[in-house]
Amino acid sequence: MIKLEICCASAADAVNAFKGGADRVELNSAIAYGGLTPSLADLEMVKAKTNIPVMVMIRPRSGGFSYSEMEFEVMKREAELAVESGADGLVFGVLKENRELDLKRNKILRDIAGDKITVFHRAFDIVPAPFAALDKIKEIGMDRVLTSAQANKVADNLQLAKEIIAYAGEELEILLGGGIREHNLKEIIEQTNCREVHLSAFNKKVDKSMLKQKLKFNSDCISESEYKLTDIQKVKRVKEILSHY
Repeated sequence: MIKLEICCASAADAVNAFKGGADRVELNSAIAYGGLTPSLADLEMVKAKTNIPVMVMIRPRSGGFSYSEMEFEVMKREAELAVESGADGLVFGVLKENRELDLKRNKILRDIAGDKITVFHRAFDIVPAPFAALDKIKEIGMDRVLTSAQANKVADNLQLAKEIIAYAGEELEILLGGGIREHNLKEIIEQTNCREVHLSAFNKKVDKSMLKQKLKFNSDCISESEYKLTDIQKVKRVKEILSHY
């Protein structure tokens, strides 16, 4: 069966993903900014409330993937703490300013992970030579790559997605993500022969404490009263589609 990974922004998201039948979760914070490192409390709660693998994002900020010395020191410590707190895997991706892989820094994080799963995230989607990058990711011993096939939505570049999966072979798992929804899931599977998919299953919620308030706490592009929560029924529907493959 094709594995389902749900992208989560909180412990509540991850518990709902588990209840919906997800095979594993990727735990983040700040999804609106592409996903940043979650709190240890969220990780501990997910481990206490579920029995599925939890992949923990290690990303200190939004705005790219080339980090300062201090930012990388933070990433190393975040990785150590995540492993100590029960993470089943770490999700990261460090690039140089020219968008090529920073082999040294990725290898350091891979070594911190020890026997845990390591996933190179969608920083892969901006590298200038994706197949050469796959070779380098294999070389440093990482386990999986999350990719949208260098497009905003994987459905926009299914041919490259198929080629990436074929090139990776048995040495490296390829997890497709980016714009995957119920309506395009079948086509993506059938056109790429993928064995793993990564998607979110959010519904909007309203925090009534901020209704009819004039004060602003968020930037202009972010609602003051709305937030997102993983929908158990959406996860179940995706799982049902996957059960036919």
